[in-house]
Amino acid sequence: MPKSQLLHFLHVLAFNVFAIAAVIATVTAATVTLQLKEAPQFYNSPDCPSITNIEDDPNGESSIFCSDQAVHVAVTLDSAYIRGSMAVILSVLQHSSCPQNIVFHFVTSAAANVSFLHATISSSFPYLNFQIYPFDDASVSRLISTSIRSALDCPLNYARSYLANLLPLCVTRVVYLDSDLILVDDIGKLAATPLGDNSVLAAPQYCNANFTSYFTTTFWSNPSLSLTFANRKPCYFNTGVMVMDLDRWRNGDYTTKIEEWMEIQKQMRIYELGSLPPFLLVFAGNIVPVDHRWNQHGLGGDNFRGLCRNLHPGPVSLLHWSGKGKPWARLDANRPCPLDALWAPYDLLQTPFVLDS
Repeated sequence: MPKSQLLHFLHVLAFNVFAIAAVIATVTAATVTLQLKEAPQFYNSPDCPSITNIEDDPNGESSIFCSDQAVHVAVTLDSAYIRGSMAVILSVLQHSSCPQNIVFHFVTSAAANVSFLHATISSSFPYLNFQIYPFDDASVSRLISTSIRSALDCPLNYARSYLANLLPLCVTRVVYLDSDLILVDDIGKLAATPLGDNSVLAAPQYCNANFTSYFTTTFWSNPSLSLTFANRKPCYFNTGVMVMDLDRWRNGDYTTKIEEWMEIQKQMRIYELGSLPPFLLVFAGNIVPVDHRWNQHGLGGDNFRGLCRNLHPGPVSLLHWSGKGKPWARLDANRPCPLDALWAPYDLLQTPFVLDS
């Protein structure tokens, strides 16, 4: 066979192999998603407030989706993390004293198959109060700078900065949760965190962490930038678990403040991580501190190797696999860390590794 024909044959063969692999991957992902089990239904305890849910008017004043007595929870939703998101839902409901009074607000990419995601959630949680909000990736993509881990550059990772714009105006307070965590305590306790007269956010903060390491020498050597922390005592906090006052956020136009720092980052490198540093620049030193039990974070290891880690000392209400290593991926690879066994009971995947015949 002439060399030119051989090269053409190999090119066609390679293309077909990649095409077949892509089809198999797509079928596998879809099949695994369809194999999610239905979760048990959870009921309110007798002392829970009664909230009327008018399904044909989801944003009406008397709807549970607008009720101040409901616990509003925001979670991002995509195909890559769907298994983690489902575990979040199950853990929240299972440990809540008033699970029927919880409303989930899911934010997903505008390019996602919303009807498929809606059907997937409804199949596992037929009685769940939830809405899905498409997030326009283009609104933030132009502002995103490359960070130390590609997963941190996903536009949906920045959706937490836009919750006040995405959720109905009647939702005044929300608990934001990442998709790689589980609760082992009543989320109502966290949601009831007092925010005082002025605070916009509440979150566990860690003042022993080296705060300067979250920004570059370019930032700290420029007084016009570093003086933003003047008259503040800034501490690191993880943005994967936050109680947010959306009314105060809207009134203070904090989305714009975060975007302004992202614009500066595009002009000069002032930090290396993704969506966290702009939050620190705007809020660090001005948040309400929450007990560390509500974010036992870092269980996914660092941003490079995702090595196993132990729990921090103290009680635990929430376990958070922030970092590169995710429990479902390590379990599937048969290389779990010891603490991944705590996530496994909330995994709704019915028959992992097995394709329907």
